[in-house]
Amino acid sequence: MHIDLNCCFAIIEQQANRLLRGRPVAVSAYSTPRGMVLASSYEAKRLGIKLGVNNSEARLLSPDVVTLTPDPPKYREAHKRFKELLLDFTPDVTPKSIDEFVLDFHGSLLIGKDLDFDEACARMEKIGHDIKDRVKESLGEWVTVNIGIGTNRFLAKYGAGFGKPDGMTLISYKNIESKYEGMQLVDLPGINIRYAARLMACGVMNPLQFYQADVQLLKKMVFKSVVGYYWWARLRGHEVDSRTFTTKSIGHQYALPKKTTDIKELERLLMKLCEKVGRRLRKKNFCARGINLYLGFSHGQNLEERNEKREPDPFQINSKVRDPGFDTTGLSSSFENMHRLRSWHEGHRLGHRMYATSDIYEAGKYLLAKAEIADNVKIMAVTVYDLEPWDPEQLSIFDGPEYRSEKLENRSSEDSKSQLLESNLSSAPKYFKKQEIFQTKYRSQETTRRLSDAMDAVNTRYGEFVITPGTMMDMKGEILDRIAFSSTPPD
Repeated sequence: MHIDLNCCFAIIEQQANRLLRGRPVAVSAYSTPRGMVLASSYEAKRLGIKLGVNNSEARLLSPDVVTLTPDPPKYREAHKRFKELLLDFTPDVTPKSIDEFVLDFHGSLLIGKDLDFDEACARMEKIGHDIKDRVKESLGEWVTVNIGIGTNRFLAKYGAGFGKPDGMTLISYKNIESKYEGMQLVDLPGINIRYAARLMACGVMNPLQFYQADVQLLKKMVFKSVVGYYWWARLRGHEVDSRTFTTKSIGHQYALPKKTTDIKELERLLMKLCEKVGRRLRKKNFCARGINLYLGFSHGQNLEERNEKREPDPFQINSKVRDPGFDTTGLSSSFENMHRLRSWHEGHRLGHRMYATSDIYEAGKYLLAKAEIADNVKIMAVTVYDLEPWDPEQLSIFDGPEYRSEKLENRSSEDSKSQLLESNLSSAPKYFKKQEIFQTKYRSQETTRRLSDAMDAVNTRYGEFVITPGTMMDMKGEILDRIAFSSTPPD
């Protein structure tokens, strides 16, 4: 079963404010005229105000539209309540995003083992209606959800797209072909424009033909890999998507409202980006060993624009020169070419683990100092990678404080007699001095970790950035809290 909260951000705002109900509402990333609409109510969608429209265009389409900026704490609370009520029906609840959940009822006592197929389908529909009623009780009477029921995750998600808003669709072997009829390839979850073009090039023009296509055609000609078999099985209701993907990187991006080349200003913004990345890193109990910094500039050329204007060099076999620090292949980082650069990025892998915000910030400052800023910076992004669990910590058997302490004590006791006989006591304190330095360093790392966890706990309880570094004291309105697409709030 796939459950999708209709118009998530907009409908939650309408539920919270009765004066917005029945009116066109758009939730935009920013309140500026160029701010992009992230979510819109069904009243706004009927007027053409959809994802990707900016605020000025939205007001041209409807002068009465109400534009709001996101309120992430409100949406996270709705997500939390939504998940809690779903857990009353089955323990196998998987959040796919802040407004989507997948429920697996395989082996559930609510379905039973003795029911035939039709009875099981009727029971699933009854559970769907019960969930809709519980949503009204827990989230509010204005909130609606779409429910899709199928034998695998794909069909359930596909079914959730029918009958919006507040619809429920069951897809089984009895009606599966009728659900594919009259639809386009891009209507299928996971099929984008490129996949659709690839299918059409092989004579598969619509979802029904896709469903009826031979598995060898999909494997050998369309997808040219085992992906073709996966799609053949997926379209027929076989489960191939019940996989859990691990987090490989954590990042945050910010579009600067005031573009600048001032290093001091960029360092301030970098500090807050590192703080937001660090909090998410610690919430997931991760530490990182690598960091990447990205700077996007106001002007410049990308690869395609430059290659169109570039004349080939007849004296060079391969005239393209790769520079890993830039996303413009073939463009050197010399001074005369700096004005052409559209962006700069570089990654750095450290020999130690980053956990505290200060660790991430120091590594980020190192990369920022190396950056060749060709123009005003309009986008800045920080990403940490090479993630590994912080706790439990893998300690070295040779560098641990217990081993080092014991080793130093043994060495000092063995040499003490000879040192005393030689009346040379000056070397004995060196061992203890080394031990003290090592233990001080170890305690410093532990103190930094505990301090970071304590600050996160205070900020989580009393509000975002209640305790902040001094650099961020006057940054309340910059790099606001946001919910990324396809992200789920941590438990």
